[in-house]
Amino acid sequence: MLSAQVSAEELAPNLDSLTEFASLIRWSGVFMSLIVIIVAWGMLKFTQNIVESIGNQFAQRRMLVQKLHSFFQFFVYMSAGITVFMLSFRVDDRVLTLIGGTLAVSVGFAMKDLAASFIAGLTVMIDRPFQVGDRVTFEGHYGDIIAIGLRSVRMCTLTDDIITIPNSKFLSDVVVSGNYGALDMQVVIPFYVALDQDLSLATDIIREAAASSRYIHLPKPVVVLVKQDISDSYFAIKLTLKAYVLDIKYEKLFETDITLRVMQEFKKQDINPPTIMQSTRISRS
Repeated sequence: MLSAQVSAEELAPNLDSLTEFASLIRWSGVFMSLIVIIVAWGMLKFTQNIVESIGNQFAQRRMLVQKLHSFFQFFVYMSAGITVFMLSFRVDDRVLTLIGGTLAVSVGFAMKDLAASFIAGLTVMIDRPFQVGDRVTFEGHYGDIIAIGLRSVRMCTLTDDIITIPNSKFLSDVVVSGNYGALDMQVVIPFYVALDQDLSLATDIIREAAASSRYIHLPKPVVVLVKQDISDSYFAIKLTLKAYVLDIKYEKLFETDITLRVMQEFKKQDINPPTIMQSTRISRS
């Protein structure tokens, strides 16, 4: 009998806390909050479809539209969150005290990484080491930045993998941006020929193949650099093409187009690749 009385006394404070918390919820606004969430989700999906459609039809405007869409997403998230909070809770001193205590504990313990990513996200947006639509290299990953949020950055690799990277990673690691907000981007393609080949002819073939490519951005220069390349297995001349593709999404098509046509012309003109030398070891008995 005594133990039952003690249990009832222990449960009483918990029940009082639950009752107090339930009194803070505006139950009539919960349904409206669900409607707000659904409307916000619909707006984001609708604008995402519009952005993809504009990007496919007007390539020159794709970068600008993607940047505007990132800011619109942030505005929708913040507006929907504040609206849901105002509709679902009765804002008074008790609510503010409860929220303040909860935020203090969360930021101090469980939410410290999220808070760090949030601050890093603001830094990324202000400092702008890269932009939405840029093709970047980060920690061995290579792809396009498709979204910059307050918590993380999403990258779409060339194999259509979506990588989510916390913003805090970008504060200490190196990020390489291939185009930095521009639609065109420089592409570097190496070719190797033997030492005794006609280098002038080989250089002209590479330059002509690049200049006549359907993906070339001709306002930018086309350069072919010549360098000796010596390794343990071969001696060669390295011809490096540096040219600009008109749109970053055509990078690999541009590289494939030039490589195929250069190799075909090299074969016609009897320009040979370097000979691989096989090392032999002589064992003494």
